[in-house]
Amino acid sequence: MRKNYLLAPGPTPVPESALLAMAQPIIHHRTPQFSEVFKETAELLKYVFQTRQDVLMLAASGTGAMEGSITNLFSPGDEVVVINGGKFGERWGKISEAYGLKAHWINVEWGKAVDPAVVRKVLDENPNSKAVLAQASETSTTVAHPIKELAALTKDRECLLIVDGITGVGVFDLPMDDWGIDVLVSGSQKAFMLPPGLAFVALSEKAWKFQESAKCPRFYFDFKKERKNLKDNTSAYTPAVSLITGLRQALLMIKEEGLQNVFARHDRLARAARAAAAALGLKLLAPESPSNAATGVFVPEGVEGGKLVKYMRDVMGVTMAGGQDHLKGKIVRVAHLGYVDTFDVVTAVSAIEIALNKFGYKAQYGKGVAAALQILAEGYK
Repeated sequence: MRKNYLLAPGPTPVPESALLAMAQPIIHHRTPQFSEVFKETAELLKYVFQTRQDVLMLAASGTGAMEGSITNLFSPGDEVVVINGGKFGERWGKISEAYGLKAHWINVEWGKAVDPAVVRKVLDENPNSKAVLAQASETSTTVAHPIKELAALTKDRECLLIVDGITGVGVFDLPMDDWGIDVLVSGSQKAFMLPPGLAFVALSEKAWKFQESAKCPRFYFDFKKERKNLKDNTSAYTPAVSLITGLRQALLMIKEEGLQNVFARHDRLARAARAAAAALGLKLLAPESPSNAATGVFVPEGVEGGKLVKYMRDVMGVTMAGGQDHLKGKIVRVAHLGYVDTFDVVTAVSAIEIALNKFGYKAQYGKGVAAALQILAEGYK
């Protein structure tokens, strides 16, 4: 027998209560019964996004909300600043250019966070820029960008801060209203503890004003239409009924734990994973600005990361993620977000220890686990 563990940064594990909620008989989406579920879910999303604004629910992956953020707020020829520090920062730029926007790229070394002073300089040099596009947590590099500082840069400009919070919302503190984030995007398969298929997006009043003059083409991802329907406790088009039913349950779990406790749990798990890596002599991918969503480590010299990840997944039953582009075969990324607790991290570290020894790196058994447990035990005091 082999038990499987999902410890990649999306999709993430789904709690049993959410699975059971989604297994209920399907109901029609244009009924009072579903409208009650939809209404409660929409209010719970505001709690997690830390906003008074509407949070739109789209039947799409997170990229759908990213694309909608471009098409609903800008016109061809508009200028935007793109923070490109990984595959998903790159995606912001590609979406922008696909709709005829002019992107001012800020290329950041993978594994490092953007310097707000550089962003300020680019904004000063390009005063017509209408937005800064950033990741809260760049999943491909396990970096957390300084969103609070970026929000301070755009607050008094005619410029939006648009944040991909797909592996940030529900992981660490991103108070949308308090910081002045203008657009915040997320997706169901990360900290929201659901299968893929739902995207979420919230807009500030400043962002909604941009929507009034935007001329990019759009149809399905029409935020104004979705906002109008949300007031009637429904969606513009057929919603993902079962996923929203599961989302309601997952959000109730988050609220019961308490948002600050959720953040503290993710912080503890992340610190434990990083401590384990250090104990095993593994170099962190993002030592200066690590995200609490996932920890990336370089594999030792002589070890092929792709084979290591494949062995853990196919032989040991422990799924983690490898690297992308120039980091392919060079890193392992272990996630600790969403429906993940103390013993998931212990499992991840144990699997890495066994696999490293399998591939010739003499990791001392239990050394990484012991370092992790010193921090994980904080959760039981």
